Amino acid sequence: MAGLAESGSNPDVELLYDINGLAKDAPHWFDRVMEFVGEYGLLLALVLLVLWCWWSVRRRGGQEAAPSVAALVWAPLAAGIAVLVNVPIRGFVERPRPFRTHDGLDVLITGKNDYSFVSDHATLTMAMGVALFVANRRFGLVGIALALLEGFCRVYMGVHYPTDVIGGFALGTAVALLLSPLAMALLTPLARAIERSPRLGWLIAARGRAYTGRDAVIPGARKEPAGTEQRDLAA
Repeated sequence: MAGLAESGSNPDVELLYDINGLAKDAPHWFDRVMEFVGEYGLLLALVLLVLWCWWSVRRRGGQEAAPSVAALVWAPLAAGIAVLVNVPIRGFVERPRPFRTHDGLDVLITGKNDYSFVSDHATLTMAMGVALFVANRRFGLVGIALALLEGFCRVYMGVHYPTDVIGGFALGTAVALLLSPLAMALLTPLARAIERSPRLGWLIAARGRAYTGRDAVIPGARKEPAGTEQRDLAA
């Protein structure tokens, strides 16, 4: 991997220069915006997106509230686990940052002295985006779009190769999907227990919308008026 980075004739390096070259022609203020967005802004946006999805789920309530909230809790957990998995990968590959082996890059942020492969930011955002997609398709598509934008920003800023970002996307997706069944098996019973709690139930469903398991009606079925069953039995 390091050998590829030192060659200026491979597509990875060429794409790096093409994307980072946009920063040279952009206004100074736009580069500062991209620096903030790529370093902090998109991560914050994903966290707010997960909170927004949680708020809409708890307001709706019902039978699916607990598993839906459990799936949302898995989103940040998947991101954290994916970054932990990346620690030994970085140490094994030991790929230097692109600005250390290539001249002429416009580096928008300083202090990046660790290894480049795999991108932590790309791993974090894609793990959250994919896990959010498992929980809610509409919010998940927005989350995945934000993750893709994060990957572009990291290359634009001159701190990662395109393959660092692609590797981060692959790692985040793998962790979010492969560990999702186990996570749901552990988190769903916990969410249901919290839902039944008088004090913490509001975390799962808004007051008056909690699912207790009684008087459940199949979606779309017509609810019979009170007393119908008694009249039928009497007949």
